[in-house]
Amino acid sequence: MQEKKGKALIWLRNDLRIEDQASFYFASNKYNNVIAYYSFDPQFFSKNHWGYNRTESFRAQFLIDTISSLKYQLEKLNITLIIEKRNPIKGLDYWIRKLKIDSLFFQKEWTRDEYETEKNLINVIPSNVSIKTHFDQFLFHPNDVKMEIKQIPEVFTVFRKICEKKINVRSLFPDIVPLKENKLRLKAFSLPSLSDLGLKIKENHSKTAFPFKGGCDEALERLNNYLWKTKKLSFYKKTRNGLLGVDYSSKFSPWLANGSLSPRKIYWEIKRYEKSIQKNQSTYWLIFELIWRDFFKYISMKHRDKIFKLEGILDRNYEWNRSKKLFKTWVEGKTKYPFVNSNMLELKKTGWMSNRGRQNVSSFLAKELKIDWRMGAAYFESMLLDYDVHSNYGNWIYVSGIGNDPRDRKFDIKWQSEKYDPNMKHQNLWLNEN
Repeated sequence: MQEKKGKALIWLRNDLRIEDQASFYFASNKYNNVIAYYSFDPQFFSKNHWGYNRTESFRAQFLIDTISSLKYQLEKLNITLIIEKRNPIKGLDYWIRKLKIDSLFFQKEWTRDEYETEKNLINVIPSNVSIKTHFDQFLFHPNDVKMEIKQIPEVFTVFRKICEKKINVRSLFPDIVPLKENKLRLKAFSLPSLSDLGLKIKENHSKTAFPFKGGCDEALERLNNYLWKTKKLSFYKKTRNGLLGVDYSSKFSPWLANGSLSPRKIYWEIKRYEKSIQKNQSTYWLIFELIWRDFFKYISMKHRDKIFKLEGILDRNYEWNRSKKLFKTWVEGKTKYPFVNSNMLELKKTGWMSNRGRQNVSSFLAKELKIDWRMGAAYFESMLLDYDVHSNYGNWIYVSGIGNDPRDRKFDIKWQSEKYDPNMKHQNLWLNEN
């Protein structure tokens, strides 16, 4: 076995876990000193073009919880976590030079802001630093997809069938062995508070459908509970369109979004569940949803910045309304549809909304009010606990008729309300609150 030597720095982005994490695995196997770095990048806590904080309090607190949990786990592995809240280009350049880092590891990204940061970072750090990047956010690894990115199908069903037939999900990385005592003497780094990030404290709402905290431990506990303790997975397909309560859906998405839970981990746990408990449509359907997540990542990789453009990936020119007054009725839950309103109020008060709710409120904004869909996408980016750039913008262009929906559907809100909230339990819960 080759002797480990040298220093590696891991730049953490949306891969905030130790388990099944490529950078930690490869760095800890080769280097005897491993340091991790995370910055609460100010650009993601600034105002967006439409005047909303890019990250609001709910997701920010979830992120703080996540970093706190990760810091504790890394200490047990003798890996220091540097925590800052400055431009990561400046921060990483400083620490790479100060600590005389040999190799920099990070998860590869491709969307606009993340790509620009990565490109500018590579231009400023010392040229002798080895750079190791990984695609670590997929179920189906890009290197295993035997086609050019430009050949990725535009229709989900075609994409799904290719993946299911031709691509195997990779095994999990082995657990990391604790390193020898870290001899690098660094100060203890503290976490920022919400006020440090310019945000207001918001208490967890008593009626929230997502009462969980951030962090890998919490994610694995939820995974264990949903599959093994309660066996709710066996009923997922029947309950996934629900609106109320903790268990109508898996609720894995916030942890998947910031990378504190690996999609491969979920996949292999489902496979284990199918062998020992039950295999049915519901167990398959959760994998089906993970493939949807991959699909939007590949679509954003294929079309790049077009997913942010008004015309979308189809270059369709519609007449869009940008009335702030009309948009505010949607945000505040004061439209003509109680079903839209209850879902928007749930989002405003908890940072969570069901998948069924999201489809309805976004269709209403884009197809009925004909308001610039980017305003809705920006508001979701601000508020959602599980905001993921690929899924958020992929879904918005899909529902707005400028993305990957071959049928260009418009939701019948009244019919949807009667089908999915027939007794108006969801509407009564949120509309009758003081």
